[in-house]
Amino acid sequence: MFAIDLGDGAELRPLEPWQAGEFLEHMDRARTYVDPWIPWAARSTDLDSATATLQRYADLAARDAGRIYGIWLAGTLVGGVMLVSFSTRTGVCEVGCWLEPAGTGRGLITRAVGLLLDWALGERGLYRAEWRCRPDNTASSNVARRLGMTLEGTLRGEFAYGGVRHDTQVWAVTAPERAAAATG
Repeated sequence: MFAIDLGDGAELRPLEPWQAGEFLEHMDRARTYVDPWIPWAARSTDLDSATATLQRYADLAARDAGRIYGIWLAGTLVGGVMLVSFSTRTGVCEVGCWLEPAGTGRGLITRAVGLLLDWALGERGLYRAEWRCRPDNTASSNVARRLGMTLEGTLRGEFAYGGVRHDTQVWAVTAPERAAAATG
């Protein structure tokens, strides 16, 4: 298995179904904090459902259609990043993240998502990466800004949570924009 050093004693590693027990323990610590933003947080409540969440991403990876990676801080899973969707046919992917409070304020998400963007837009040759978040999730929109993404618009009432419809911001960066920022 590979691990990428994110600094500060943190590593980015694949998150796979065999790690469902560790993932469930993490979700139990993080659920309240991430549930409003990550739809599967509320569904990963026991070993079977946590395994199913990770298996869904393993199946996406097998089809080259998505991926999930965990962020470990001092050996403890504290969050992760994912390619929610990934299409070489259309040249578009969507990136996402989550993090429990123990990992916040260290730049881990910005560094980890930056690695996903470099891989998807650089190595894999996709043209566009999207980031979606609720307008009231300022931490998420701040990450999008730090990654050089542009707010393209708001999908009104697009996301249902807790019986309430919420807006979704769509942020994006293109491969030429990412490359220009890296050299400029």
